[in-house]
Amino acid sequence: MPFIPLHDTTPRYLIAKPLTAWSLLAVTAFVFLIQALAGEEGFIRMVYGLGTIPATLTGEAQLAEALVLVDPWVTLLTYQFLHGDFMHLFGNMLYLWVFGDNVEDAMGHVRFLLFYLLCGVLAAFAQLGIDPASTTPLIGASGAISGVLGAYLILHPKAKVLVPVVVIPLYLPAWLLLVFWFGFQFVALANGGGSNVAWWAHIGGFVAGAALIPFFRYKAVPLFGLGDPPGGVTLRRGVGWQREQKGQDGRRRGPWG
Repeated sequence: MPFIPLHDTTPRYLIAKPLTAWSLLAVTAFVFLIQALAGEEGFIRMVYGLGTIPATLTGEAQLAEALVLVDPWVTLLTYQFLHGDFMHLFGNMLYLWVFGDNVEDAMGHVRFLLFYLLCGVLAAFAQLGIDPASTTPLIGASGAISGVLGAYLILHPKAKVLVPVVVIPLYLPAWLLLVFWFGFQFVALANGGGSNVAWWAHIGGFVAGAALIPFFRYKAVPLFGLGDPPGGVTLRRGVGWQREQKGQDGRRRGPWG
């Protein structure tokens, strides 16, 4: 990971709790637990049977019958909940925890679920387009998480994100971190990357999230951090739901019930 996010300063305006993001995190962690308890043979079967293999989608290869668990096209969804090891899982879920709640806040619970899965699907297609003959299973939530990052950049570029710089935690602009994250994918590709990392899926997911967020967000939600919160609604930490009433001069008069 090019950086480790710990916290962001963006409040939620429309939802009290990011139930979908939390549910995705819980389900993904549960699936990994099943992988871990399945033993080496069961782990491999899940990776090949539920992971997305480009060559099986393009018809250039066929999976052994004993490994087939679902239709190859269904794996475009199932692959998003598998991970290769604990650090793979931890990194993805950390990004979902920090950035997912605000993206869910911009579109609501159901839309966020559809957005998340669609970004994952489009990320897989990006990897497939680059290497359609690959027989290596694509697994992980990275493509979907990349979509969340792309959406966050469009929604809240001015937000501050707490990251450890060397050993000192600092709040840095979200746009700087996310643009750096996106550029890092290309740098990794130029340097050979890693054979087990689907860099193009990261890139495709990020672009998909940035492109889709204007259509999935509620129309009242501003882009690029411009404009007032939708309806003047603010969720104040430790206080609960409050609204701010503006006078005729446009100045906020304080919270009211």
